[in-house]
Amino acid sequence: SSGLSNRPFTMSNSTPATANEKKKGKGNRSPYSPSRVLHIRQIPSGVTGAEVVSLGLPFGKVTNLLMLRGKGQAFLEMASIDAAVSMVNYYTPAAAHLRNQPVYIQYSNYRELRTDNQHNQARPQAALQGGNAVQHGNLGITSALAAEGGVFPSHGSVLRIIVENVFYPVTLDILYQIFSKFGFVMKMVMFHKNNQFQALLQYADAMNAYYAKMSLDGHSIYTGCCTLHIDFSKLTNLTVKYNNDKSRDFTRSDLPFGDGQRTVETSLSTPYASQNATFPSYTGTSGFAPPLGFPQGAVGPVMVTTSAAPGHMTPGIPGSSVLLVSNLNPEAITPYGLFILFGVYGDVHRVKIMFKKRGIALVQMADAAQAQLAINYLNGQRLYGRVMHTTLSKYQTIQLPREGQEDKGLTKDYSNSPLHRFKNPCSKNFQNIFPPSATLHLSNIPPSVTVDDLKNLFTSKGSTVKGFKFFQKDCKMALIQLGSVEEAVHALIELHNHDFGENQHLRVSFSKSSI
Repeated sequence: SSGLSNRPFTMSNSTPATANEKKKGKGNRSPYSPSRVLHIRQIPSGVTGAEVVSLGLPFGKVTNLLMLRGKGQAFLEMASIDAAVSMVNYYTPAAAHLRNQPVYIQYSNYRELRTDNQHNQARPQAALQGGNAVQHGNLGITSALAAEGGVFPSHGSVLRIIVENVFYPVTLDILYQIFSKFGFVMKMVMFHKNNQFQALLQYADAMNAYYAKMSLDGHSIYTGCCTLHIDFSKLTNLTVKYNNDKSRDFTRSDLPFGDGQRTVETSLSTPYASQNATFPSYTGTSGFAPPLGFPQGAVGPVMVTTSAAPGHMTPGIPGSSVLLVSNLNPEAITPYGLFILFGVYGDVHRVKIMFKKRGIALVQMADAAQAQLAINYLNGQRLYGRVMHTTLSKYQTIQLPREGQEDKGLTKDYSNSPLHRFKNPCSKNFQNIFPPSATLHLSNIPPSVTVDDLKNLFTSKGSTVKGFKFFQKDCKMALIQLGSVEEAVHALIELHNHDFGENQHLRVSFSKSSI
């Protein structure tokens, strides 16, 4: 409770609110000892109390707010010192932003704020109540947000999420962990549209959606990549038919998996079970930056904790780097073909096609994150006339055949291949990972090779060429559009590393562009 009465607004320290704060020095230092009260500076004009409160929500309950509107400053009181410390620790290495402007957060020398009057405090109190309602499920008082003067646009509870620069895997479970911090997530659907990774997410309440957007829009899930761009969707309700790795209705555990055989083994059988869901800790894959810039094992506001979250359907071992690929065409598939295709999403070390079941293969990636990335992009992709199924394997490594053991060349070791795309940690390939598409990006084209040469090359492999253009600034690169995504997948397998002679090898990737 905020203890409202008819006395003016005071603090527990008699010094005026801002005079002493100014002596702290510039920058983002926090010379005072930890306090529940945080001083926020350089707030852009027009920022509302609700926006300031949204900075604190991921860390815990916000108990008070004082906006000093003319000075671009505010005091934010958290429910506990631990919450305040977490917030300062999080925003010290990388400044918080309000309306795309950096703001600076440090401990105040005040121990608490006492809101003793409604003098100019109706709006901040409404923002507080609304914000904490989101955090703590008390949704009945969110109407108090009207006191913010109509700052909240009329919007629904469905968010549209675009993830840019998807290098590390982004799964439905990872998004669930991030967005469930802001309220009960009812439904989620993931898909690719316009060569972008997108998702639709429905909250139980529109205010959950508002605060999630306020807090997460523009942030990156992992340091330097997987950046979230969040808007309100025009949809008012999501219809989810299947519970699987691309869609989930957390209010229904009875939905089929999608192939008519399996249902989700989910612990979230009751609508609000997600409030209490626990996840094993995730410390990141070796060599991969921990999510959202936290040190490994740290507890933060939107820390991703695991890939093995509720309803995870893969029969394999979470963290495994070996994939089980099934429903392959045994007449057409080769270890080299799988090496080239899966190599678009990570460095493939070994491939094994099963000796007695040629429609099933194992693919060993360099690490678990690359394995998950390959699942995200290749599961459900058509390859040689069949829909390929890709999931984690129960194996941790692919064993090479012993000497004299009959194998017919079905097991291959590519761990030292020069064709790995991601060996160099500074490679631009990390920024150019896209889903399979009908348009291919060609590079390393020799100057002597013409448009017709390239069109004929692709046609000779069974492709239908729908469009072609060289890059204006660099004639070593081009885009070629083929008849379908499946055609492009086949062409990439056939023609990546094609030898033009004189040690000139064609490089082929999927493109996000179209001609």
